[in-house]
Amino acid sequence: MIQPIYSIVIPIYNEEANIHEMYRRLTGVMEHLDGESELILVDDGSKDNSLNLMRELHRLDSRVNYLSFARNFGHQVAVTAGLNFIRGKVAIVMDADLQDPPELVISMIEKWQQGYQVVYAQRISRKRENWFKRLMAYGFYRVLRQLADVDIPSDTGDFCLMDRQVVDVLNAMPERNRYIRGLRAWVGFRQTAVKFERDPRFAGEVKYTFGKSWALAVNGIVSLSKVPLRIATYLGMLSAFVAILMILLVLYWRLFDRTTPLIGFTLITIALFFLGSVQLFCIGILGEYIGRIYEEVKGRPIYTVKEAAGVISQSHLSVYKSSN
Repeated sequence: MIQPIYSIVIPIYNEEANIHEMYRRLTGVMEHLDGESELILVDDGSKDNSLNLMRELHRLDSRVNYLSFARNFGHQVAVTAGLNFIRGKVAIVMDADLQDPPELVISMIEKWQQGYQVVYAQRISRKRENWFKRLMAYGFYRVLRQLADVDIPSDTGDFCLMDRQVVDVLNAMPERNRYIRGLRAWVGFRQTAVKFERDPRFAGEVKYTFGKSWALAVNGIVSLSKVPLRIATYLGMLSAFVAILMILLVLYWRLFDRTTPLIGFTLITIALFFLGSVQLFCIGILGEYIGRIYEEVKGRPIYTVKEAAGVISQSHLSVYKSSN
């Protein structure tokens, strides 16, 4: 088996309408590379014909390898699985919907050859996306950058190139709630950007719904920042200050202004609602962090594989997962 230089990792979930076009464009790019390449397709429990198409591509082209999860584990886990089994000196991560243009890979490789170990694609525009999604994405990346313990470039996704040294560090990290673009920034090394205009999906429906995007955003903030815990502390201090202020106001009204309508049930109700909302908000923040501790201490594998072709034998796969 020829040792590849470039390993292209693509998570797939119900992308039957995009797989052939993705393969066509990627193979066109691969023909212009200066070394051998491999494709690692990770089926994240697809319910359509994606897995059969992946089997067909593997049968027709030995450069195409695939993993198929026993169920849906999520996009970040699918990317992690692909990185676990690359054989090349370089890993390139991209989505299957062709919003990440395969042709940009050549520019990324040029940056790598200049000595950069992480090359991330940075969006300068989003074609045919509604204003609400653009606004939410713009706001999230800037909030995350302010809250995170590391400098995470704005308007970047998982589309990137990573040197094998970087991938080995990521694979050695034991955490299960993975936010790849954040971990990529956390590990350090020499990094740079390649700017591009993000295309609309080639075909099919958007897989990242608002709920999934929100969950990813929360995961990113909690994974990379302790600021939410500090916010809970500050809110507690604020509520204590407000409580003291209200005590002083009540004393003033009782002594000097008995006609005020705020004395009585109105004031008590406002205080209860305020304190209750602060407590519930703080409990929610604590719950997010405790939930992640719970997931980590269970020690389960982060994914299970029902089928694999080209990457590694099934028996070896089980040993590999249990050792990480």
